Amino acid sequence: MFLVLLLLLLPYGSYGQQIGIGTNVSWWLTSTPNAEVEFGLSKRLTLNVSGSYNSWTFFPEGMTLRHYLVQPELRYWPCKSFEGHFFGVHGHYGHYNIGQVPFIPGLKDYTYRGELYGGGFSYGYHFAIGGRWGLELSLGVGYAYLEYNKYVCTECAELVGRYKRHFVGLTRLGVTFIYLIR
Repeated sequence: MFLVLLLLLLPYGSYGQQIGIGTNVSWWLTSTPNAEVEFGLSKRLTLNVSGSYNSWTFFPEGMTLRHYLVQPELRYWPCKSFEGHFFGVHGHYGHYNIGQVPFIPGLKDYTYRGELYGGGFSYGYHFAIGGRWGLELSLGVGYAYLEYNKYVCTECAELVGRYKRHFVGLTRLGVTFIYLIR
């Protein structure tokens, strides 16, 4: 079985040396540490896997933005991997505990805890900055299914209700610095 798998993956081996690692600046604006790695699968295909994790509680009021999110994306590059335009298909899965955010009306008085999953399509552009550095701008739209519990406050856990929602809209936004390991 291992030999069959090896023979199936052998054509991708010649592009395996193309690897990029990066971080999305837009996630850092919410104080969320994140990282991504991108593997070259062929001359025009790459696999990008990004992840973010935030475990912070802010201020004495208990404002929380706790979550983790994983977003794998298969990218097609019309010219060559890691150069110029790309089109992607992405999925996402996450778990969140967000609430008591005073400057967002829906999050001011409640805390939401739950999971989301879905997928979508994206477009982006890679700008080369020197030999190994790059900047990628990307935007994705798609679908997310959310299951969550709504609470009155962060710590008291007074349940208001259980909900399921469908979301169609922006599912990926990136201003990402990339370092290419070739």
